Amino acid sequence: MKVPMATTNLFTHPVFKDGAFTANDRDVRRFALRKTVRNIDLAVELGAEVYVAWGGREGAESGGAKDVRDALERMREAFDLLGEYVVEQGYDLRFAIEPKPNEPRGDILLPTVGHALAFIERLERPELFGVNPEVGHEQMAGLNFAHGIAQALWAEKLFHIDLNGQSGIKYDQDLRFGAGDLRSAFWLVDLLESAGWAGPRHFDFKPPRTEDPDGVWASAAGCMRNYLILKDRAAAFRADPEVRDALKASRLDQLALPTAADGLAALLADESAYETFDAEAAAARGMAFEHLDQLAMDHLLGVRA
Repeated sequence: MKVPMATTNLFTHPVFKDGAFTANDRDVRRFALRKTVRNIDLAVELGAEVYVAWGGREGAESGGAKDVRDALERMREAFDLLGEYVVEQGYDLRFAIEPKPNEPRGDILLPTVGHALAFIERLERPELFGVNPEVGHEQMAGLNFAHGIAQALWAEKLFHIDLNGQSGIKYDQDLRFGAGDLRSAFWLVDLLESAGWAGPRHFDFKPPRTEDPDGVWASAAGCMRNYLILKDRAAAFRADPEVRDALKASRLDQLALPTAADGLAALLADESAYETFDAEAAAARGMAFEHLDQLAMDHLLGVRA
């Protein structure tokens, strides 16, 4: 047993009704920072390596209530101070920003993975900061969670992840992992496993109120079981010779090649790239995506060995 990550509750107490790091009241912002610093010490004492920051109250319901430019500047200031503290103390700790579009605020700042990644690049120590995406949060915004994770991996900013289930654009359901959009869960597991991501598979879910203690444990076990089932299905999909042929037919191998490794001058001098390129013939080429996708469905549904 270990503590892989820790966080600070900056959203439950009424003092944070207008936010914590972005509250209009300066004294509330200072209190939030001191509370976080105190909890960082505790996190390090418990052996945590990641400190998650979910700004559930950082936002507004009224356009006049918050100057978002100033709010983002105050959030930048807060994270820079926390980064400074961690460095001064010599702590081996990284921060993971957890995006969410709404709930409990009508609109929460840094609502998606993309927003958080852009924000991180404006910090004094961006190397200390990454993201902690949650399945349901991105899907609440109607986004493709696996695509967001892929961008976080590409940016080397996936520091932590919250796995759960969500059924479309509605309130944050926090279903057990695999419930809701199973197809999306398959592609997510396929991505994490094929990328060799070494972080913890963290399940942030809530057992339904219908369950007794046995049902709560059954729900937790279901999260782990569903991940392992999908891991097995994804591995079988990638090992299938017909899938490998389908991937080649869909020209995934070409996507991995640089478009202009020979440089700009060679690209401009290459008549086959434009002057003699047959756009009509290229347009007539099928991509064979449907066959590839059905093979994935077959493996997900367990009808292929």
